[in-house]
Formats: sequence, structure tokens, C-alpha cells
Amino acid sequence: MRNILLLALKSLRNRKFTVCLTIISIGLSVALLLGVERIRTESRNSFTNTISGADLVVGARSGPIQLLLYSVFRIGYATNNISWESYQEISAFQDVSWVIPISLGDSHRGYRVMGTERNYFNHFSYSSEQKLQFATGVPFNDLYEAVLGSEVARKLGYGLGKSIVLSHGAGEISLIEHDDKPFTVVGILSPTGTPVDQTIHVSLESIEAIHIGWQGGVPQAGARISADQVRRLKLKPTSITAFLIKLDSPIATFKVQRAINEYREEPLTAILPGVALQQLWQLIGIAENALMAVSAFVVVVGLFGMLTTLMTSLNERRREMAILRSVGARPAHVFSLIIGEAVLVTASGIAFGIILLYGLLLMAQPLLISHFGLHINISFFSSYELLLIGIILIAGVVAGLVPGWKIYRYSLNDGMTIKT
Repeated sequence: MRNILLLALKSLRNRKFTVCLTIISIGLSVALLLGVERIRTESRNSFTNTISGADLVVGARSGPIQLLLYSVFRIGYATNNISWESYQEISAFQDVSWVIPISLGDSHRGYRVMGTERNYFNHFSYSSEQKLQFATGVPFNDLYEAVLGSEVARKLGYGLGKSIVLSHGAGEISLIEHDDKPFTVVGILSPTGTPVDQTIHVSLESIEAIHIGWQGGVPQAGARISADQVRRLKLKPTSITAFLIKLDSPIATFKVQRAINEYREEPLTAILPGVALQQLWQLIGIAENALMAVSAFVVVVGLFGMLTTLMTSLNERRREMAILRSVGARPAHVFSLIIGEAVLVTASGIAFGIILLYGLLLMAQPLLISHFGLHINISFFSSYELLLIGIILIAGVVAGLVPGWKIYRYSLNDGMTIKT
């Protein structure tokens, strides 16, 4: 077997130009297939790791996916708000360990502003119970203080002490700004690879303060009061967008969920984040499968390129094979030679594809984190990825069977005869 592979290697060297092109073609297709699988897996993990530790997410009556998207991923809008009284009553349930209120609706240069309480920085966790950390500064403690996510600070070039103005609404361009009540940046969070990085955090009282004198989302003429006058008011939230719940025991999860879903004071929905995420992936699973199918077809095209190369070279190599037969090589040896070439070309293509993949991942990792908040873990292959590599290698061997069988059937006389 070793001699066959050495002979196959020498034979490939004689056709190094076409062989290199074939290896590059297979390598590119392998890198694409494994890259799509790695990004698909890591993006799913990134979504899953966005929230860790909260047992329930509660919002106004809506679908589970919609509630998950706007409350956790800051995508879309809530159907309605939750009254502050309902929030306080549910927070006082016997099995509740802690709650984190969320108030959305404002923005700053396209980034969402989230009103919450200071305990958010103590209780909120992501990616297997990792707590939020401050890269610099401290949590907000004043009415007009803000804490920035890492991406907000980096992309906008903000640092501690920067004065910012919030805008009404969640669009990138807003015609209505709360310019009479500017905020000061007092903290910047460390990167998390989650929507936290793209969020500006302020207190619930701050959200109330900037909307005093507003009605129906529009400032009323003559109703605005200065920032200093607002400080003397006793601010109390009237409503919030959603809130997260952590229970004392997972056993109580379904009991509390049912109590919230049947809450009589107002229509509410309580969802399990993990279950809602599964529903989300089922929804976009068709696109994932289509992308994987396209990548698989690219691999097939690469292997067909190898098959074409081997087939087109057979007629030129008939005399070579005939000489091998004349010096004692059996038909099985000639057949094994072609299979050995297919194995070497496929294995070289896979190796090139793996090297290319890891090189691209190393270069793309900081860009994916900064532009998409997606962290791609550069680790050894998973069992499924190894299975894909094995399938590609086997497919390469199968592709070599066709030219191998054809050369096997060539007789010695056929190989030595020059056809005109």
C-alpha cells in the first residue's frame, strides 16, 4: 500500500499544475462547507448565550418569538406595555428570586436605550452564567447618567464623561430629541457578544424624566420643565416594556408561568427563553438547510472536477499504464494507483480547506464581533464536522472508482496500440 501511494504521489507530481488546481477547487469547497457549518453552529450558540439565568421573560400578550426578539435581542417592538402595578405584584410572588425590569422605546444614533434598575448589573448573565463586567466606570447612580455597551462606546468613540442626547423612537434618524435633558456616560461594559454591547442603559426614572410633558409620543407645547426641576419630582414609572424573572427553584417555573399567563389584571405572556429560542431556530431552519445544501453542492462540484481531471488524463496515460503492466504490475495494482491518486488529491484538498478555514476565521473573528456581535469559537472540529470531513474523503475515493475501473479494463495490447 505504501508503494502504491508513493507511486501515486510521483505520478501526481508529473501533472502538478492541473493537480494543484483540483486541490484548490476541493479546498475552497471544503472551507465553504465547514465555514457555513461553523458559523451556523456558533451563531446559534451566540443566540442561546444571549441570556442565561433568567427562567421567564414576561411581556404584553403576544407570540413567544416576538416577545423574545424585542425584549432580549432588541429587535422589533412590543405590542403593548405592562403596568407598573402588575410588575410589582408579580415581583412579589412567593417563588420569585429576582426580577429585572426593561423599558424600551428611545435610542441614540441608532442604538437602543434600555431603562432598568441597578440590580440589572448584578443579576443579568449570559453564556453559562457569566456576569456583566465593567471595562471602565461604574453603574448609573444619578438621574442623568448612562452606561454604554462596548460596541456603542467603540463605534461612536465615547468615553467616560461624554455628554449624550437621547432621541425619541428607535430609528437611526429621529426628528425629536430629548436635548433639554442630556446624559453623562459613567460606565462602559466589557464586550459580551450579545445585544448588551449595542445597548445604552439608563434608570427607569430617567425614562420617566425625559418624557415629562409628553403625550402620545409628542412633546406638548409649554409643558416641558427643566432638568433641574425634574430632579425635585418624585418620579415613579407608570409602565415598562417587559421584565425577566429568576425563580428560587426550577420546579416552580411552570406554576409561575401559568399564573402570569392567566393574570386577570391585564393580558400578559410569560415564556421560557430556551423554548422560544428553539421555536425561533425551527422558523429559520429552512434557510439554514438551504445554505448547507448549496455548500454541499459546491463540494460535489469540486469532486467532479477531480473526476474530470482523472478521466481526461486516462487516454494520455494508457501507455504509462501499459508499461507498468509489462513490468509485472497487475490490474489490481493499476486500479489501486488511480484510487491512491484520488485519495491523495482529496486529502490534500481537505487539508488545504482546513488551513484556509482557520486562517479566514482568525482574520474574520474580530470583524464578526465588532460588526455583528457574533463570536466564532476557533476550536477543534466537532463530531459532526469530522463526519463531514469523513464523508468528503469517502466521496473522493468513490469518485476515483470510475477512472480506476476504466483503467483496470484496459488490456496490455490496448495500451500499447497507437490509435489513429
